[in-house]
Amino acid sequence: MADRNVQEGAVRARRRGRPIALYLIALVLAILVPALAVALVLLNSTHDAQQRVLAALTNTTVQAIGQSVDREINGMATTLRVLSTSQALEEGDLEGFHDRALSALAGTGSYLIAVDNAFRQLLNTRVGYGTPLGQTSDPETAEIAMDRGVATISPLFFGQTAQTYVFNVWLPVSNVEPVRLVTMTQNARNLVPALQSRQLPDGWNAALVDTNNAVIASTAASDLEVGSILPIRRDVEGVPDGGWAQERWGDQRVVTAEWRSGYTGWRVIAWAPEAQVQRPLQVSILQLGIWGVLIAMLASGVAALIARRIGGSVQGLRLDAARLGRGEAVYDRTYPIAEIAEVSQALVTASEQRQTADRDIRFLMRELAHRSKNQMAVIAAMAKQTARGASDIPSYVAALERRIMGLARSTDLLLAHGRAGVMLSDLVDQQLAPFRPTEKSRLDIGGPEVRINPQGAQILGMALHELATNATRHGAFTEPDGRLELHWKTSDDTLNICWREHLGRELVLGEGTGFGTVVLRTMVGGALGAQVEREIHDDGVEWIFEVPLSALDPEFAAERPDEPTGTA
Repeated sequence: MADRNVQEGAVRARRRGRPIALYLIALVLAILVPALAVALVLLNSTHDAQQRVLAALTNTTVQAIGQSVDREINGMATTLRVLSTSQALEEGDLEGFHDRALSALAGTGSYLIAVDNAFRQLLNTRVGYGTPLGQTSDPETAEIAMDRGVATISPLFFGQTAQTYVFNVWLPVSNVEPVRLVTMTQNARNLVPALQSRQLPDGWNAALVDTNNAVIASTAASDLEVGSILPIRRDVEGVPDGGWAQERWGDQRVVTAEWRSGYTGWRVIAWAPEAQVQRPLQVSILQLGIWGVLIAMLASGVAALIARRIGGSVQGLRLDAARLGRGEAVYDRTYPIAEIAEVSQALVTASEQRQTADRDIRFLMRELAHRSKNQMAVIAAMAKQTARGASDIPSYVAALERRIMGLARSTDLLLAHGRAGVMLSDLVDQQLAPFRPTEKSRLDIGGPEVRINPQGAQILGMALHELATNATRHGAFTEPDGRLELHWKTSDDTLNICWREHLGRELVLGEGTGFGTVVLRTMVGGALGAQVEREIHDDGVEWIFEVPLSALDPEFAAERPDEPTGTA
């Protein structure tokens, strides 16, 4: 039982349907969601393109910084080569060489050092000549330079004489005793201007590191100390030249890029927080989401407004349909939607048609009752008049039956045309059909088109039936040469009908007055206000009817149901 109730509830839910607002919102989402998805794909594509441009810009900037540092080191090496050819050095005049180097390097931030085979300092332009000096603080690079026999750049180290982090450019010399190597040294901070010679993208920092990943110089925003070990780009493998790498630095992830000098072996490393690099995409996605929500809300609001207008229109249609179902009048009203307006107009038309049909039905019901009463009275009169002229029951029954059938034919014609009435020519054809002879030459029937109302058609039909019956029994239709002339015309406000029979022999009048004569004189004359005349000719009878057209006008056939009712 419970399952059946659930199934019936589901069926009712399916029949009840869903509000149009739901379908409009679904339509909005069906359009908006794919559009947002496409926008997101395009946004990602644009972001990837921007990332490639940013990578190219960053790599170019890092390379430019590295090349600026290389030019600085190359300049130091060139200067060192020039000084190593000094005549004072060749003559062993160390004091003169000291003075010459001091003068040449004034204002450059560079200093000259000369060492012997044991790497003991013979002179250092950082201090006066003759100041006691110890062994160089960078014997490892000095030994490498002696082995290689070419200029060699040292990594970063702490100079004992300078008391700061420095780097050296070593150059071996020969045939100059006791000098074995000369070196040009600079403080590491002197390379900061070279590092800041190029503008990095927003959020990016850079550092110059030696072969040990020790910081030689860095951009101001990095807050790195000279000599500290840079914790990134130490063991990165599989990164192509110029490529980016993602690494972790403390509690955040960073994106890194580097350029390595083939001359010094040093590297320029640039980095930025991954969130900073991804921020444009995140901001764009956030803006897309905000705009998507705003557009969705706006579209939903518009959809709700449209649904409200449509719902109101549909509600109006529902009320109109209910009025139409109850048989009430539906009036024309304005709707904002053309299709609904068309349905409303169809309901109005259907209502007008139903109102007309209802009026016709009420009219026909009243007319049916009225005609039934009239026919009962006519049949009663027919029965009485037929009984007076009948000599026995069989003849009485046959005569009464013929007259009732004539009345029925008029009724059939009236039912076929309803309130519109019938054409007089149709009434003539139907009433004479059972009696007319086969020879068409014996009939001469014609007249203009005249439409008569149901009551006039019923009475004139009975009159035509009686005339045709008499013609069959005593008149023109009984003789082989008998002819009938039936013509009608309208003049002024009168319908003139002439029934003229030609027997082809002399007319013999009967005795008494039959039912036909009663119908022709009493009912046609009395009910229609007509003038009825009969003329006797030698070869046949002639009937003349002058009927007022007002009594036959279909517009006055009966009172309409919505008009005041008169006395029947």
